[in-house]
Amino acid sequence: MNELKELRPYGDSFNDGKIQVSFSLPLDAGLEAQEVARQLAYKMGLEEVNVVDMKNIGEGFSFFIIYGKLKYGVDASQIRVAKAVSRSMSYYEINDFIREHIGRKILVVGACTGSDAHTVGLDAIMNMKGFAGEYGLERYPEIKTVNMGSQVANEDLIKKAMEVNADAILISQVVTQKEAHIKNLTEFVDLLEAEGLRDRFLLIVGGPRISHELALELGFDAGFGQGTKPNDVASYIVQNLVKKV
Repeated sequence: MNELKELRPYGDSFNDGKIQVSFSLPLDAGLEAQEVARQLAYKMGLEEVNVVDMKNIGEGFSFFIIYGKLKYGVDASQIRVAKAVSRSMSYYEINDFIREHIGRKILVVGACTGSDAHTVGLDAIMNMKGFAGEYGLERYPEIKTVNMGSQVANEDLIKKAMEVNADAILISQVVTQKEAHIKNLTEFVDLLEAEGLRDRFLLIVGGPRISHELALELGFDAGFGQGTKPNDVASYIVQNLVKKV
């Protein structure tokens, strides 16, 4: 475990700290811009910096790929991360669990809210074909679903959840420029709380920049990031619905 005390990225050999980074600058490509990129890489904590690619990406803008050696490490043995805790169950186990412990079909409403038009993550969880070899929630005989799609107003999502008497609400957020997802998710929870409806639903949010810790901070019950499979979400929902009863 000693190697975990000062863990660095692995490039050519274990713990050598070799990494690749890329970024854009509001400068035309050239020697001056190249040196700016190098200096920024040193300020990031890189050593042995090499700018391996530089190109213009529009008037007054350039893109860089840099190789370097990270001089800092992290004590990985001390890392603790908040997670949405539930026992992972299979498609068949989840359906059996619902029949035995809930005794009725459950209903899940999902949407990409606000200006977000990216439904890939939402569809991976909800659509029948699913993701990574796992069926989506639409395929579960004991789960009813309403997939509202993209760019759904927070008010409309709440209205639909009330209309169908949903057990859980899933929100997918991919658009994160200027923290748009934070504003949108905060507004959603605020609307529920203003109407006294927050405790009526399990609230789950997912997306590439979503963590369970962030979800809790924003007032959600759980957050799921990249690589989440439909059965991960379904397992969490059914086990926590039983706890709410």
